[in-house]
This record gives sequence, C-alpha cells and structure tokens, in this order.
Amino acid sequence: MSNQFDIRLSEHRRPAEERERLLENPGFGKVFTDHMITIEWTEEEGWHDARLQPYGPLSLDPATAVLHYAQELFEGLKAYRQADGSIVTFRPYANAARFNTSCQRMAMPPIPEETFVRSLELLVDTDRDWVPTQEGHSLYLRPFMIATQRGLGVNSPSSSFMFIVIASPSGAYFTGGVKPVSVWLSEDYTRAAPGGTGAAKCGGNYAAAFVAQAQAVREGCDQVVWLDAKEHRWVEEMGGMNLFFVYGSGSDARIVTPALTGTLLPGITRDSLLQLAPDLGIPASEGRISTDEWREASASGELTEVFACGTAAVITPVGRVKGSSGEWLVGSGEPGPVTTRLREELVGIQYGERPDSFGWIHKTG
Repeated sequence: MSNQFDIRLSEHRRPAEERERLLENPGFGKVFTDHMITIEWTEEEGWHDARLQPYGPLSLDPATAVLHYAQELFEGLKAYRQADGSIVTFRPYANAARFNTSCQRMAMPPIPEETFVRSLELLVDTDRDWVPTQEGHSLYLRPFMIATQRGLGVNSPSSSFMFIVIASPSGAYFTGGVKPVSVWLSEDYTRAAPGGTGAAKCGGNYAAAFVAQAQAVREGCDQVVWLDAKEHRWVEEMGGMNLFFVYGSGSDARIVTPALTGTLLPGITRDSLLQLAPDLGIPASEGRISTDEWREASASGELTEVFACGTAAVITPVGRVKGSSGEWLVGSGEPGPVTTRLREELVGIQYGERPDSFGWIHKTG
C-alpha cells in the first residue's frame, strides 16, 4: 500500500490549559491525545483506507470476531521530547518487526514496516503538543490490530482487520517511581506453554495473567514471576516484563537473562540491554535460571541484583522474592549499581542525553 493518509483533524481538540493540566500527572494509560490512526484490511483490497482521524469510539457489530475469539495483538513504544525540542521514538522498526511476527502466529496479515512507522510519525507529529516535557515522562504509543469480520464461525481466521494507533502521555509506570518491587513465584498458573502464544504480544496472554497477578497481591507482592509450564522451576519473565540477573559486582559483574524458548516475549528493551551492557564492559548472556538457583545464589552473595525491563517501566529493580517455599532478599533489597547504571544509560539514550552509538533513535517530529 502507499503511505498516503486521509487527514481528518479534530474540530474539538482539548484547549491548551486543559492539556497542560492533564500532562502534570498523566499516570499511565489513562489520558489520550486528540487523534488516532486507522487502516483497514480485507482479502480483496489488502491494506487500504489509511486515515488520521479524531480519537473516539469504534463502531463494532456484536458478532465481530475479535469480541468472541480474541484474534488481536498489540505493540507498545514511546516518543520522547529531547532537549532541543525534537521528538524521537526508540527502535520503532524493531517494534514493527515484532508486530509482524505476532501477526504470523495469530493468523493475521502483516503490515508493511514502513506503513507501521509512518503511522507513528504522523500521529506523533499531529499531536506533538501532547509529548510531555517533564523529566521521565513520555508519550506512550499503542499500535494494535483487531479482527473485524462479522460472524461466529470458527473454521478460519477473520477475513477483515483494522490496524489502529492511539497515544497516551505517561508518567511513571510504577507509582512511587523507581523503587525495588517484590515478586511472587507463580506455581499455580502458567503464562504460556511450548507451541502456544507466549512469544506473541496478544491480549489473551495478559488476560490469563490477571488471576496470577491478583494472587501475587494477596501474597503481599507487587508483581508475579512466571515459571515454565512443565516443571514450574525455570524462571521465564515477570508480569509483562523480561528479567535480568546480575552476578558478581564491580568489574566482575555480568548479566544473564532467560533464553527465548518460544514461551517468552522477545522484549525490545531486553534486546537493547543485551547489546548495551557489553558496550559498557558488562558481559551479557542468555541462559536458564531455576528458582532454586535464584534463592541459593542470593543467599551466597553470588547473585547481587535482579531487575525487570520493558517499554513501560524501562528498568525496575527486584528487591524481594516470595514463593510457596519461603522468601528472600536480592542483595540488600535496594537498587544495585549495575541496575542503576544500565537504566541511566538507556534512558539517557532515549532522551538524547547520552550518545546513540547503535542508531536506535528515530526522529519523529
């Protein structure tokens, strides 16, 4: 398809005074900008009818496929306002590639990467006044796709889809800022099994996680940690974030993250840290970490830090672990120097305060 969009600007944009009030404390995913992107797909026409239009409700028939069979998926990335006033996104083509990998798993049509990125550029440039200037804040972008065929048949995938992008100014993902979180090791529930949708960013993975997250909260923890589906002993990921383990300290520090097995989400932040850490003199690798190793290495002092990473929260330290067999601290329970340094470096690149030697920054507006 061509990257030409029908531009339909809103006649009811929020006044500057109201927008500034909302930007003071936007929370996460609660406030939305004035416009959105929509693109249609059908078997006959492929991708067509691309438009930028006022943000508003979608009109869906009660028998629309997505409402019954959850054929949908999404992505998440951020736009940042840099010191010179320019607006950038972080690795949008990586998000586009992962989006299309999810499409393949969910039997949905891939969207051209250039169209995916162009839709982000257009929405951000149109609603650039919504990109926060406050330190640590950003504009969260949510591209997603839904099945729009009308009918209740389950014999084949939908024959029509809609790609949509919305934007939401965001502050800190975890209330209270960057503080260590406590985690609950889930042995009763499984996020994903081999051959399932664990590597796809689809809503069903998250819906199935709510009950385990509620259990974690009942156990006095902030987040759930998922274990493998077969043995319930191999660490996979935390809630909607990937995990990293820091072994050693000082010049001997190294980081390890659970290897991708098809049941974990291949995070963009995860991939970025695997590249960034060695550039900072911190060896990085992928491997397998069991819950027993986590506990024993924490007790011996071999494991000094643990952190989670993802687009929304960037990097979040893990301070305390709890499971059916007991609980323990990681290191001192406070953010460690490796976690802090990696966060500062990555955030510095995103906001233009550190050099981008990897070419990750994409100028958007």
